[in-house]
Amino acid sequence: MTAIQYFWRHPLAEQVREEGREQGRAEAKAEMVLRVLEWRAIPVPDAVRERVETCTDLDQLETWARRAVHATDATELFTME
Repeated sequence: MTAIQYFWRHPLAEQVREEGREQGRAEAKAEMVLRVLEWRAIPVPDAVRERVETCTDLDQLETWARRAVHATDATELFTME
């Protein structure tokens, strides 16, 4: 008798779940960057919003979050690049 390989235990399923978790973390960080700017009453142009929302690099989003705390303009998130 062969063992049943349940899909949710399959390595591919685990990979898909991990990619989903990673995407969720990126979306949450992007939302936080934009929220910090909005809390500080800094206007966020569409180009800045799109760039932040489409970023999937967690380290980059963390850098932008730190910059958002001190920025006086939304484009200052990208000035050091």
